[in-house]
Amino acid sequence: MSPQPSPGPVAGVLLAAGRGTRMGQPKQLVHLRGVPLVRHAALALAGGGFDVLLAVIPPGAVGEGVQAALADLPFTFAVNSAPARGLAGSFRVAAAALPAGVAAAHFALADMPRLTPGVHARLLAAFRETGAPLVLAEYGDPDTAGVRAPPHLFRADLFAALRVLPDADHGPRRLLQQHAREAVTLRLPADLLTDVDTPEDLARLEGEA
Repeated sequence: MSPQPSPGPVAGVLLAAGRGTRMGQPKQLVHLRGVPLVRHAALALAGGGFDVLLAVIPPGAVGEGVQAALADLPFTFAVNSAPARGLAGSFRVAAAALPAGVAAAHFALADMPRLTPGVHARLLAAFRETGAPLVLAEYGDPDTAGVRAPPHLFRADLFAALRVLPDADHGPRRLLQQHAREAVTLRLPADLLTDVDTPEDLARLEGEA
């Protein structure tokens, strides 16, 4: 028997603890069109209709800068004290910090500024309608193979697995594979799959403004 759609609260989680080594500086705080990069992602997530908003940030001055950039938005913050260990650590920190009673958590990255509130709302609506354990995004044009990338939404019964992700997995890749047959996947336009890793990435987006 398939699970019933869940009416419980859903958290929107912003993973913003990366080191930005290819950027040469903390990329969360570089400015895109006059706004810190992390704020672009946070505004989109905040507009997605989630009941709870959580941001995972690094320790120290960069984390303080992220908090300042989002100070007027209703995020709570959890610190990933060892961001150098990779993305899996941020998932662990987030899963441990989620409040009791949430039905699912939707994870977005801080360096994908083309995502809109509507994209996040679509994944949330798919969860509300289906109660699926995973709601995934896949990017690509209609006649091409899709590329799976965040945001990803996880139902609460998967939180325990998120809390023990090994660093070697570089995120929840193995967990996604294990539950792929139960997942709902939404196809999104290929041009939304843009992350900012280098100064060249940033300059290209600035040139499109």
